[in-house]
Amino acid sequence: MSYQRLAVFIEDYIAGRRQAKLDAFDKEMTKRQAAGEDESTLLQERREVALRYETRNWLTDAVNRIGQISSATHVAKFAHGDSKSSSVISEATENEGYLSTATILNQCIDFTGNAAVFDVANLLKAEVEGDSLLACLQRGDSSVLAELSEDDEQLAFWMTGFTSVLIAKPPASHKLAKQIYIPVEGGYHLLGPLFSSSLAQILHNKLIALRFSEESKEIRAAYKAGTWHPKPLVKFPNLAVMDFCSAKPQTRSLLNVARNGRVWLLSSASPQWKTQDKPPVALKNLFGRGPYERATHTLRRRLIQLLVSAGESNNHAIRQQRDRYIDELIDLLFNIAADLQRREFEGWTADENCQLKPHQQLWLDPWRGKKR
Repeated sequence: MSYQRLAVFIEDYIAGRRQAKLDAFDKEMTKRQAAGEDESTLLQERREVALRYETRNWLTDAVNRIGQISSATHVAKFAHGDSKSSSVISEATENEGYLSTATILNQCIDFTGNAAVFDVANLLKAEVEGDSLLACLQRGDSSVLAELSEDDEQLAFWMTGFTSVLIAKPPASHKLAKQIYIPVEGGYHLLGPLFSSSLAQILHNKLIALRFSEESKEIRAAYKAGTWHPKPLVKFPNLAVMDFCSAKPQTRSLLNVARNGRVWLLSSASPQWKTQDKPPVALKNLFGRGPYERATHTLRRRLIQLLVSAGESNNHAIRQQRDRYIDELIDLLFNIAADLQRREFEGWTADENCQLKPHQQLWLDPWRGKKR
């Protein structure tokens, strides 16, 4: 892309912020004038506000403020807003068959720290024709800032300052961080699980596109109308939402603000098993291999174990336990028989492949005669 276009965007971004500040000041100035304050003093203050938002001045001030934030893929404050432990930039790019931050080809960098400096972070991340100031800093390209700087000294100051946000700080944990202590010889190895805000943002962007884009709206409209559409309808059933301080999302990170303090969680529940609802035409004997044999397997083993362990003994407790087992076997038998006797299976034993004995056919298919 043309570095001039990105430089123009930076100037427009700063100009937009300057205009917003001046508009707010003008409203305040009107009130202060009505209260009797000197107009020349107010105009001088207005000129100072405008001067602070001159492009070079603003960029220099941004460099001085940028130390209050840090870039990260895994943000420590998602464990606790007051955690002082280190956030981390993961640069691993491995595909081990699991969905993780390492599988993301284009990392979505987050920023955490003083929310008052997020205006600088927004400028760094803003993309113009697929490029951004952050990407330029990552590859050590000073061409964009060179378009805006007054001299080489100022350019070097800007590059050094802005690039510092990409430098990892020494690792540190905190009492409010999640911590796992792994015993090792002579002590412990401390693990600090961190939330991947970058991965959460990739998922967020994907879900937004598939659920709320204009194309997805057209697909749903076609589905409701029963008409054809070239693209499939994608749904995400049983989505859950995890709240990360949605009332003040800026206390966590910049991307948390973009997500309104919420993260969607995909359902990982296994599919609900659906048994094929059809009569057991291949059943040869209700008491052989089949539903009754499977349902009573454990119960029959317990009954056999009771009788074997009792031996010649035949006291009241043994007889009572034996009768309970037999009652359960009978109950299961009639439950399974009742399931096969349902009206919708009417005449199933008349199938030419049915090999049940005639008396079991009449018992398990009481509607057989009516169908004939």
